[in-house]
Amino acid sequence: MPEGRAAYHRCMNTPVSPWKDRAGPQHRPVPDAGSEDFLVHRELLFSIVYNMLGTVTDTEDVVQETWLSWAAVKDREIAHPRAYLVRIAVNHALTQMRRARRSRESYIGPWLPEPVLTEPDTPDTAIRTESVSLAMLVVLETLTPLQRAVFVLREAFAYDHAEIGAILGRSSAAVRQLAHRAKERVEARRPRYDLDRGTQRIVTERFLDAALGGDLDALMDVLAPEVVMWSDGGGKRRAALRVVEGREKVARLVAAVSAQLRTFAMRPVQLNGGPGVVLFVGGTLYAAAALDPAPGGDRVRGIYGLVNPDKLAQLAEAVRPG
Repeated sequence: MPEGRAAYHRCMNTPVSPWKDRAGPQHRPVPDAGSEDFLVHRELLFSIVYNMLGTVTDTEDVVQETWLSWAAVKDREIAHPRAYLVRIAVNHALTQMRRARRSRESYIGPWLPEPVLTEPDTPDTAIRTESVSLAMLVVLETLTPLQRAVFVLREAFAYDHAEIGAILGRSSAAVRQLAHRAKERVEARRPRYDLDRGTQRIVTERFLDAALGGDLDALMDVLAPEVVMWSDGGGKRRAALRVVEGREKVARLVAAVSAQLRTFAMRPVQLNGGPGVVLFVGGTLYAAAALDPAPGGDRVRGIYGLVNPDKLAQLAEAVRPG
């Protein structure tokens, strides 16, 4: 392992993955001043980059690359470490985003982001509390890399136009225009609304009861007319090769899948701050699905299912059957 990367792992005293970081900072060796600055801002960097990329593995790589860039200059006096680190991370993320989009042209079936567990009793919850919903991450995939970076910094982390301009090397006017276009595109595809956790839980339970019972009429009742269902198998597990749209088609597909999952253990969870469910077979995580409630909270308008084992690997570290 190159010395820079070895230093990064020594600094973390843990694998890069936030879910594997169970020791807590009190058990880490005392870092030097440069490492301490990085550790203070690591959670922020992870959250920003994850919302830009939608994949945990790529996010970990970018955070590590940010550390390497930081370590190369940490002996110099830097007046604002947080601003400097965010700028490095965002620009590394932009490079990774462009590279990833080219590679997805050959992806088999619909591509979905990797979900993150956002339950309060799991390790490193703070890293994941700023994660936007899986449905929103899907919408953000329609933006250009620059638009997405601006939208995430502005809407999720409340950076102003001048601060974003400094991060991206753009004028405030250019950032304002990018922010306006990004917000227009996002709101056209996903108008904003808020639902409390209790309402989310109720519609999730209604959906799960209907799905587990294989009750087609009950499924039709809990699904919104415009419901869409995404299935991401990545060619490694069986999944629909196209997004399924419409209540009748989605209900029949859910009922058919449910009939094949009678031996699975199911557990409701919070994924990316919203309702979801994980499925286990033989104690091994087999699938995860995030639900997107419709405005009003009485029906489901989006189902985002992942069975690609590569995208479930990190989640499997954090969630267990129960």
